[in-house]
Amino acid sequence: MDVSRLRLMNYVVIFLFCFVVWSPFVSADNHGKEDPVSYHKQILPLLKRSCQGCHHPGDANADLIVTSYDELKLGGMAGEAIIPGKPDESLIIELISGDPPAMPQNQEPLTKDEIDLFRRWILEGAKDDTPEVTDEMGEGNYPQYTVPPVVSAIAFSPDGTTLAVSGVSEVILYDSKTYDIKSRLVGKARRIQSIVYTDEGKILGIAGGSPAQFGEVQLWDTGTNKLTKTIRSTYDTIYGLSFAPDSSRVAFGSSDHTVRVISIADEKQLVKFDNHGDWVFGTVFSTDGSHFVSCSRDTALKLVEVDTGSFVDDVNSSNKGYGEINAIARHPNADQVLSVGEDRIPRLYKMFRETRRDVGNTDFNLIRAYEAQGGSIDAVAFSVDGSKFAVGSSAGEVRVYNVSDGKRLLSMQGDTVGVFALAFHPDGTQLATGGFDGKIRIFDATSGKQLHIFMSVPIETDASEELTLAVSGMT
Repeated sequence: MDVSRLRLMNYVVIFLFCFVVWSPFVSADNHGKEDPVSYHKQILPLLKRSCQGCHHPGDANADLIVTSYDELKLGGMAGEAIIPGKPDESLIIELISGDPPAMPQNQEPLTKDEIDLFRRWILEGAKDDTPEVTDEMGEGNYPQYTVPPVVSAIAFSPDGTTLAVSGVSEVILYDSKTYDIKSRLVGKARRIQSIVYTDEGKILGIAGGSPAQFGEVQLWDTGTNKLTKTIRSTYDTIYGLSFAPDSSRVAFGSSDHTVRVISIADEKQLVKFDNHGDWVFGTVFSTDGSHFVSCSRDTALKLVEVDTGSFVDDVNSSNKGYGEINAIARHPNADQVLSVGEDRIPRLYKMFRETRRDVGNTDFNLIRAYEAQGGSIDAVAFSVDGSKFAVGSSAGEVRVYNVSDGKRLLSMQGDTVGVFALAFHPDGTQLATGGFDGKIRIFDATSGKQLHIFMSVPIETDASEELTLAVSGMT
């Protein structure tokens, strides 16, 4: 064997020896440099998916809330949820890894890898790495749009001078004669689901929220267009805002199946009604403010006494297979409620029962059922004098009816896809519509002629691609 070949073989032997000896240390070193577990990116998504449904501010099962780091750290009735550095003493590990696990309820248990992720996070100190949110939106710095968002709510002011229209994180006020922008009311809630003026027009109420984060009611002074109160409630978007006749209280529904009544003066929760079996989309007060009626995807209209929070009656016969109720409106001058929804038929009910319920659960409160629409109904509104009402459907059509005899007065194309918002002008001459295509259409309420059409939000043609994706994602 020549010298050069022998030298080459020696090099190979030395290399193999070094590889065998040093590779465990290299692997151990790489393991030691493994990125720490992120609460914001890895733990919080698991909590939202598997735990938040039963442990949120609206339904804190065992007093444990997991919708934020601070609330999770507080723990619950059974002890501290997380003890940094001590996973075996942290309640959350016991709950998710038992045999069977106590969390999540009625869902697939967490996988071994997911449980190990929680263990590692706690062992590493259970740090909160939630990025600080900077919100610079406000006066002079507004959301930008390259495409219009879905219009989910509109309302005329009681004096008829202003049309309020939902945007993303804002409500835009338009002059009702020129339809020029008068003001932009920017808040924290990304989704706007309700816009309601008090009867005297001094307060504009806005309700919505940010999904899986919070629900929010905003109260704006209409004289100054300044935000006077922000009331947060539940962990998700809220719906169906209504004011008591004396403007002292607000009611709203939520995806946690509850209705809440809040005192405006001190923001105290007066009622938490949890007798519904599904999301609550609408609330209306009786004419004297002593009761409210709520509607839900569970097909029920429920009458509740405000002072006590006591359930009084099912206004409708929800076992008749009418389907989910999407919206309600109260007659301006009577204790009557008009409900609309999945089965395409508007129904007018007396709020208070005058006939004793029978074994067959007959729909005794029903005053009139009107003709079926071309699609599921998502919007309903009375004229101010209560003589007419309008409904908007998923077929994009708007129809106007006489309340008294059910005669159809008008049919109009209120949106190219589906109508989600309607409002009569206080003088009864105009009807505003909004929906999926993001356009506002103003019709003559007598002839049905379209008077105006415009984008619900100002469109920025030179906005950045990043903003385009952000706004598109929110719609």
